[in-house]
Amino acid sequence: MLNEDKIKLMTSIAMFEKKEGKAIFPAQRYFASDYISSRMLRAFFSYTFCYGLCMLLWALYNMEKFLNTMNLDEVVESVRVTGILYVVGLVFYLIVAFVVYQRRYEYAKGDLKVYVAKLKRLEKRYEFQSRTKELTKEGGHYDDVSRT
Repeated sequence: MLNEDKIKLMTSIAMFEKKEGKAIFPAQRYFASDYISSRMLRAFFSYTFCYGLCMLLWALYNMEKFLNTMNLDEVVESVRVTGILYVVGLVFYLIVAFVVYQRRYEYAKGDLKVYVAKLKRLEKRYEFQSRTKELTKEGGHYDDVSRT
């Protein structure tokens, strides 16, 4: 016999997993500090890579200008300015990444509590149904024994 409440609960759990699973399950495997630090490390490398590519493209685009007009003092000054821009941009990007990943972790933990509560409710329904079946079987078994 189909239990409509269990079917609704299982469907809502499946929809929740499909919709929120990618955000919840990675956060479930880590402590907050580990989750945030791994994401910030990834953000550091992605920012460094993108900044390096942008600087390479900019240098290639302006290569003729650099070779014709720059002297050693200008090269040193532009490297210093580029380094300062890199550090300032990196600090800003890592602060933003920290805030974003901290909030994502908090939301994922909250959603995980909802998910676990739904699973516990489903487990209780199964326990109740199996207990009911056991009691019905035992009652029927004793009735059959007493009749013979």
